[in-house]
Order: sequence, then C-alpha cells, then structure tokens
Amino acid sequence: MSFIQTYFNALLSRESTVAQPGFNRWFVPPAALCIHLCIGMAYGFSVFWLPLTKAVGITTPVPYPAGMTFIQKLFSTQYDWDKPMLGWMYTLFFVFLGSSAALFGRWLEQAGPRKAGFISALCWCGGLAISSFGVYIHQLWLLWLGAGVIGGVGLGLGYISPVSTLIKWFPDKRGMATGMAIMGFGGGAMIGSPLADLLMKTFATPTSVGVWETFLALAGIYFVFMMIGSFAYRVPPEGWKPANWNPPEGQASNAMITQGHVHVDHAWKTPQFWLLWMMLC
Repeated sequence: MSFIQTYFNALLSRESTVAQPGFNRWFVPPAALCIHLCIGMAYGFSVFWLPLTKAVGITTPVPYPAGMTFIQKLFSTQYDWDKPMLGWMYTLFFVFLGSSAALFGRWLEQAGPRKAGFISALCWCGGLAISSFGVYIHQLWLLWLGAGVIGGVGLGLGYISPVSTLIKWFPDKRGMATGMAIMGFGGGAMIGSPLADLLMKTFATPTSVGVWETFLALAGIYFVFMMIGSFAYRVPPEGWKPANWNPPEGQASNAMITQGHVHVDHAWKTPQFWLLWMMLC
C-alpha cells in the first residue's frame, strides 16, 4: 500500500510535470481547455432550473405552501423547489471559486498544476455526484453542498491552474495565454448546456425529469476529460524561455510584468485584498 501511495504522490508531484527538452508548448493549451471546458458548465446551470422546479410534480410544479420558512424549504421532500432557492447555487459557485483561488493559490505553485487539476476534478465531479444524490432524494441542501460548496472549490482550483501554467509557457504572449484559458471557461456552458438538455430528455421518464441521471453522467464525462487535462499538463524547466525571445530588461521570464507585484503571503494579510475580493464576489 505504501508503494502505491508513494508512486501516486510522485506521479502527481510538480517535479513529474517538468517538461523534457524539445517539448512543444502548444500541447499545453488543449490540456488547459480540457479543464476549463468542464468547470465552465457552472455558467450553464440555469438549464436545470426549470426541470428541477418540477422534480416532484414531473409535469407541473408542486409549490411551497404559504408561510413555509427558509429552513423548511431547504429540507422539504414534498414540494418542488422554486427558482430563487435554486439560484443560490450561483452564489455558492462563485463565492467558493474566489475563496479557494485566494486561499490555495500559493499551494498550487508549490504542488504543481497536475495535482491541482486532479483535486479540482475530484471536487467538481464529486460535487456533481453528491448533487445527483440530492436530486434523487429531493434534498436541496445536498445540491448546495455538492455542486455549490465542494464543486465551487473545484472551480477555484480548476480555474487558476490552467491560467498560471499557460502564462509560464507563453511569457511572450501573456494576453493570448490568458484569453485561451478564459475562452475555455466561458465556452463550457456553450457546450455543456445543450449536452445537459439532451441528456435530460434522454433520461426523462414518467417518474423522473432526468436531472439526477444527467448530473451523474456529466460527472463521469467531465472526470475523464479533466483527468486527461491534468495528466497532460507540463511546466517549463527553471529558466526556460521561448526561442528568440528575451524578457523585458530586469525581469525574469516567469515573473509578472509589473515590478510592483505583492507576494500572496503579504497580499491576503491586507484589508485592501479582502475588500477587493468581496467586491468582485
């Protein structure tokens, strides 16, 4: 068991992702897209709202009775959820995306993108699986915990690891590198929403709207692609730079362009950082 654990840890280590001489850096963007296209489905979750408002009634919603409290709605199994309650998923997604990105950014640089991508896949796809169970037993709090909280952590780790890796490989094209990563995150909903709609129609039965089955199917599909992306990651060797490119005078090839950057250890101890974080959330 210890041998397997040691081998697995070595496989996920940052050292194992260092590229060999002659590695083509253009193999890295597809790996980043594998991650971002999967987690980008967070933007497309509204495709589930209408079916989930009929998860109990199937054809027509079974509304909450008047006077039902927030806590009662959270644990109710007899009535359909309304869109305001489901909409909290977006809040949880992006609060935990921002929180995990801020808190684990330094760890990512030490652990490497492969381990970060692997844990991101476990969190995002595991969260979808938990949400699937939540829909199956009709417990809204499980959706919030699964996709919202655990999945939100997966979003944060999965969001920053491709961006930081691409910037290291493309110091001469930083804007393009960041744009490729963000394009994948935004494109996740464009691909995922039609896929989810197709799966819900496929899985729908007279007793199910097909959402819990779709969550489970998406978890499996996304896990495969995120694993491919994670293990395809490579980081450049220390001191690497593109051929025929010289960094701006006085700067290393992997440093931030600005000379006034603040280390994360100091940044998150300042009130300005947290005020900016709260504003963006």
